[in-house]
Amino acid sequence: MTGPASPSDTRSLIIERLLGDSGDAGQVIGAGRSMAERALPLVMKRLAEEIGAPVRVDLQAVEVSRVAEARSRSGESFAMTIVASSISSDAMTLVMDAPAVSVMVCALFGGDLDQPVAAIERDFSHVEIDVATLVFQQFADILNGTGRRSLDLKLPVPRAMAGLEARRRVLRDGPAVCIVFALSTPTDSGTVAITIPQRVLLARNAVEADAEDTSRWQAHFSEEVMRSAITLQATMPLTRLTLGQLAGLRVGDVLELGDMAQTQAQLAARDRTLFVCEFGKLGQNYTVRIKQPYDDAQDFMDGLLPG
Repeated sequence: MTGPASPSDTRSLIIERLLGDSGDAGQVIGAGRSMAERALPLVMKRLAEEIGAPVRVDLQAVEVSRVAEARSRSGESFAMTIVASSISSDAMTLVMDAPAVSVMVCALFGGDLDQPVAAIERDFSHVEIDVATLVFQQFADILNGTGRRSLDLKLPVPRAMAGLEARRRVLRDGPAVCIVFALSTPTDSGTVAITIPQRVLLARNAVEADAEDTSRWQAHFSEEVMRSAITLQATMPLTRLTLGQLAGLRVGDVLELGDMAQTQAQLAARDRTLFVCEFGKLGQNYTVRIKQPYDDAQDFMDGLLPG
């Protein structure tokens, strides 16, 4: 058995074991890209129709990364929030750079999108932080998903942080996937970088795989069940007798069919009544024509009526 080649390798190995093993890079990127591509049209629709910000949204990159590098592409001025989930305190880290904040503020407050937007080289104002929080909420809500595919994020997102607070915030390191969206107008462009730990993404994929496997087996099982053969039985009601009359029956007695007997036949399989039918004859063969599905409640009510 061989050990790590250096102390740094040992440290990395310990961190990976504590924070979650990394998955195959191709699978991780594929899962991240699938998530981003499903979210892209929904994000564009949400920003344009519900928020009223006519900006273009493009998927810029999906790459294997580290949680600690979530701020690496944003420069000195950025807004950031960290969203927890049921399995992780940092299931999603969203970082919006200064150009993207400028683009969204201009779009939301009626600025001329055909004119260049002044770059923000100061601490963000409360309004700008609120705008970033609004954008983060839309991305997190859509990427979260629903049902078995959900990341189970704890929404709404926390209010965005910026300035010294955002730069000093300690990020728990670990393998991650980084999804970068570009927000742009005809003259300007900025980015929203969304970092998801691989342990969160892989847990989600495991649930999806289980769901797909279960669905596949259910479909296969259902198909086999539908192919199985069963015996159908058609019965026709005769008449109502008292127990005394029934005890007095002898071999050779003839019972008269009621007026509605032929039209009140019941079709059953494995002791379960399925349909109400009508007896008939076609050529030399007797037939049963289905009239309606059998109604347990109606049959019970009919049985309460005197015969």
